Amino acid sequence: MNQNSNGRIVDIMRFPSPNPNVELKVITYLSNGLRVKGMLAEPIGEGAYDGFLYLRGGIKNVGKVRPARIAQFAAEGFIVFAPYYRGNQGGEGNEDFAGDDREDAFSAFLLLKSLPRVQEIHIFGFSRGGVMALLTGIEFPETASVVTWGGVSDMSLTYMERKDLRRMMKRVIGGTPQKFPERYEDRTPLYQLERMSAPVLIIHGVKDGNVSVEHAYRLEKRLGLLEKPVEAWYFNEFTHYFPPVVNRKVVNDLTKWMKSHRKR
Repeated sequence: MNQNSNGRIVDIMRFPSPNPNVELKVITYLSNGLRVKGMLAEPIGEGAYDGFLYLRGGIKNVGKVRPARIAQFAAEGFIVFAPYYRGNQGGEGNEDFAGDDREDAFSAFLLLKSLPRVQEIHIFGFSRGGVMALLTGIEFPETASVVTWGGVSDMSLTYMERKDLRRMMKRVIGGTPQKFPERYEDRTPLYQLERMSAPVLIIHGVKDGNVSVEHAYRLEKRLGLLEKPVEAWYFNEFTHYFPPVVNRKVVNDLTKWMKSHRKR
C-alpha cells in the first residue's frame, strides 16, 4: 500500500461523550498499510479550531486513551485526535514502544491535517507518549508546538530506571541498551533535536517514580544547548500523576501556552 494513504480515514463510529459540548468518534485510519484505531474529539458547532495530537503513554492496556481526558482537551477549544497505536483495541499490527509504531503518530498528524476544520497542529505526549510527541514534532516542521508531560526523553534511561519494564523492552526492542545501543538511540529523540523547529514545553513532577525528572532535565538541557525555544514547568511536590484540581489548572495553562505559540 502506498505511503500516500497514511492518515486516510477508513471507518468512523460514534462514541458516547462525557461532555455535552464535545462529540467523540472512534476512527479507523491507515498507517503504513495497517488499519489502526484512535479517538477523535471535536467541539460541537461550526468554526475552525487548532488540531491537538494526543499521544498516550504506556503499552497495550496500560495507559489506554481515556475518553474523558480527550474530551477535556477538546473542551479547551481543540480538535483532538488520540491514536491507540497499532495492535490495540481492534487495530492491526503490534505496538513496539516508539519503534515502527511512531508511524501511527505520524499518520495521525496527517489525519488531523486533512480535516477541513483544523488550522495549526499542536502535539502533546504523556509519559512514553513524550518520546512519540518529540519524534513527531521533529518529523513535521510545520508543528505549532510540542508539550511533553511526565515524558520519556531517553529510552536507555527508562531501561535502567524501570526494572519492571525490562523484560517487555528486551522483547519489543530486541535486546538491552548495552547489546543494541543503536536500537535505543533510534527511539531517543535527544539525538535528533537539531531538526526540531517547534517550541517545546516540558511539564514534570520532581517526585515522579515512573519517568524520573532526569528525562525532563536532559531534554531541557539539550534543547537549550541547541538554542531551541524551550520552557519547563517543574512541580516539586508531585509524582507522575497530579491531583485533579492541579491537573485541571495545568491543562488550562498548557492549552493557553499552546495558543500563544501559534505560527500565525
